[in-house]
Order: sequence, then structure tokens, then C-alpha cells
Amino acid sequence: MDRIRPAAVSGSFYPAEAAALRATVAAHLARVAAPAKAADGGPLGHRPKLLVVPHAGYVYSGDVAANAYALLAPLHGRIRRIVLLGPTHRVAVRGLALPAAEAFDTPLGRVPIDRDAHSRLADLPQVIVSDRPHALEHSLEVQLPFLQTVLGEDFSLLPLAVGDATPAEVDEVLERLWGGDETLIVVSSDLSHYLPYDAARRRDLATTQRLLHFAANLHGDEACGAVALNGAMRAAQRHGLVPRLLDLRNSADTAGRGHDRVVGYAALAFDGVAPTPADWRPSDDEAPDATSDPELGQALLAIARAEIAQALGLPAPPVPEHPRLQRAGATFVTLHDGRGRLRGCVGCLEPRDALGTDVRRHALAAAFGDRRFASVSAEELSSLHIEVSVLGPLQPLPRAASADDAAALLRPGIDGVELDWHGHHGTLLPQVWAQLPERRAFLEALLQKAGLPRDFWAHDIGLQRYQVTSFEEPRHDRLP
Repeated sequence: MDRIRPAAVSGSFYPAEAAALRATVAAHLARVAAPAKAADGGPLGHRPKLLVVPHAGYVYSGDVAANAYALLAPLHGRIRRIVLLGPTHRVAVRGLALPAAEAFDTPLGRVPIDRDAHSRLADLPQVIVSDRPHALEHSLEVQLPFLQTVLGEDFSLLPLAVGDATPAEVDEVLERLWGGDETLIVVSSDLSHYLPYDAARRRDLATTQRLLHFAANLHGDEACGAVALNGAMRAAQRHGLVPRLLDLRNSADTAGRGHDRVVGYAALAFDGVAPTPADWRPSDDEAPDATSDPELGQALLAIARAEIAQALGLPAPPVPEHPRLQRAGATFVTLHDGRGRLRGCVGCLEPRDALGTDVRRHALAAAFGDRRFASVSAEELSSLHIEVSVLGPLQPLPRAASADDAAALLRPGIDGVELDWHGHHGTLLPQVWAQLPERRAFLEALLQKAGLPRDFWAHDIGLQRYQVTSFEEPRHDRLP
């Protein structure tokens, strides 16, 4: 091979000598707790299709990245192509840049460029071929020793240096390269930069919760790889990937240096096969019920409050165990302040994970990731009122010719309703009937939440209804 991209940051971001580098990567991987299990406590059987990993020097982010790369060890020999995207730090690029080089070198050996995948992008106007953006770029290079360690020599690489591009442009590139089980997509990104420790922790927590909900509008102050992430989230959601947060820390946590200016790091996996075997998903007659299982409600509420308290650095209440926490479930977590005003509400409509894990995720998202509200503060936690809604199965409603016909299908006080129309989505929980008891008013509020005019209707609007079992904390006297 005549054109080789040599290692540019060996000796600075990671050891330059092969034996030392092998030992360093092995040490990072060894510190991953129980790599054969999901980090969120879910069942075995996850198979990642897309990873999000940090790209700082290994002393700062190596332990975090290892949580993602440890998942690949059982897939040695099965993953044969890595599509690697990372932001450009030194050379401005319009679009995405492929290298002209035929291979990338590291102290652990040579990684060939996948020429077939390279050629698939030849006609896309947002893709250029240039070695300049790659020559000194660390965001891509630092991933290679981890990949070489867990996958060996049996993979090829397609590295893309991502500059100024739209989410749609990145998404189009990924769709061309998506492939099957042989292809893994890796997005390299750090999170917030140089905030004080507590502010960074809140910012990064909110960002990761947005990623878990496939946000495609991240900004550079949330993640330096925001451009690549926005496109990747569009692709991940379209392909039905299942997200998990594996690790979230910052430079003060990992390297123990300076709390006044830290950099955030996260590892996430987006799985290509839903991690819910048939014997793990509950049958309809096992659906949680508030009247028959108040202990489950107590456990869910305790989990939600404990997650928010821990994120704020406050003592967390004990969480009782319950066997149903390990069964699949879909939840919404709703927060109200001491005056009864909505303070956050986030959830999902269909099971993606264990019930306990789902509540943890949505409690954090409601407290720190609902962009309608500022993040919950430590001072207001004691007055916060928490409600957890466990959703039943979605039931499609017949198509309606008019809004009045659609409203007539709804059952006040019973139905939660989800609306879907050409990219417009919205849902209202059954609890909303308390404020909007009239069917037509409820439907108009749902249309508005989906980003449509209140008086809009189209014959192909899709509606689904569902019921919930609601668990609430005891209500204390509200503030005057």
C-alpha cells in the first residue's frame, strides 16, 4: 500500500509503544463491571449496531469508552466493517470527508480502508475525499486501538471526518452504509467542555437523556460530535434501535483533576435487536395494577426519586425490590412542583426495557431533559411531587373522516391517546382529561402538541389509545 495514514497522536493521547498500549487498553477493558451484562441491568442478548464513545486521552476517557467496546468481545469475527464518524478539530470541512489513504496505522498494526464502502458514497455531494482533515484528527484515531483489541485484525474501516453537515446529509450517508450484522457504526463525541463540575454533570445528564430519546437537534455546546450524532439518531430511530446508557462521567471523575473546568464523556449502545426475549415480556394479565400491587408503585416511585436525588448529589431513599421491576414495561414519569404546576413529563409508549430501568431513564429525563423547563434543582427536590404511569398496550383506532368523528371514539377519563401524521407525533396521558374533560378539547390539545393547528384534520391521521396504571406519591400541603 502506497498511501498510509500514520498514527498522529500516539504518545500523547495513548501510549506509542505497542506493548504498553496493549496493556493500557486491556486495563481499561478489565475495569468494566460485568461486561457480559447490560450496564442498565437489562437481560443478556443485546447486540449493538451503533456505539457512541468519547475521544479524549485514555487517562481521561478510556474507562468510559471501554464500557462500549467491551460489548464487542463476543462479536469477534462477526463484525467485519466499522463505519467510524467523528468531528473535525483542526481542518474545516463542508460535509463529510473520506480519506484517500488506503489504511490507517496505529502501534498495534494496520487497519485497511474498506474500498467497497468507500465507493458507495462516490455520488453523494456532501462527501469529499481528502486526507487533510484526517492527518492530525484524534477523534477517529483514538478509537482504533480499542477496536483492534476487541475485534483483532478481521475488520476493515470507513472513517468519516464530519464537518458542516445537516442531520439529513449524515443520515443519508449512514443509510448507504447500514448493512447487516457485519457492519458496526461508531460515533465519536465528547460532551460538554470546560464547565464547572456540577453544571457539567447536569448538562451531560440532560444530553444523554436526549440521546436516549433519539434527539436530532443537539448543539455543539452539548456534544462536540453533535453533527454526526444528529444524523445518527435519525438513522437509529428509523431502524428501531434500542438505546442504553452504559457510562457517564467527566474528567474530574476519571482523572481526578480540577472540578472547575471539566469535560464530559458518555458511552451509549444502540442495539439492533430488542433485548426482550419472550419469557421476559409480561402477558396482558400480568400488567401492573395499582389496586392489586401497591408495593410495585412504592418501588417505582422510590426509584424515580432516588435517581433524581443521586443526580443532584443528594442522599437517595432506599429502593425496595420487586420482581416486576425486571419485566418489560413502558412508563411516563410526571413531576409537579410544590404549587402543583407541571415541572416535567417524559416517557415512552411501548416497552423498550425492564420496568425499573425505564423509570430510571424517564425520571432523569423529566427532571433534567424536558426542554420546556429548567433542570430541577437540589433546593426544590423535597417539594417535588412524582407520579409514575405504567402504560398498557396500544390499540389502534379506526380512521376518522373528521375531527368530530375522531373525538367520538375517545373515552374521557380512560384513554391516553397517541397521534401520528406524516412526522407529527404527540400523546396525552389519561390524566389530562381532568383538565380537558370535553372530547373535542382533548383532541384539539393533542393536535397542538403534535405541532398541528387545533382545527386541523386529515383522513389519514393515525390514533392509538392506551390505558395507564398511575402511582403517585402522597400529596403534601402545597406552597401558598
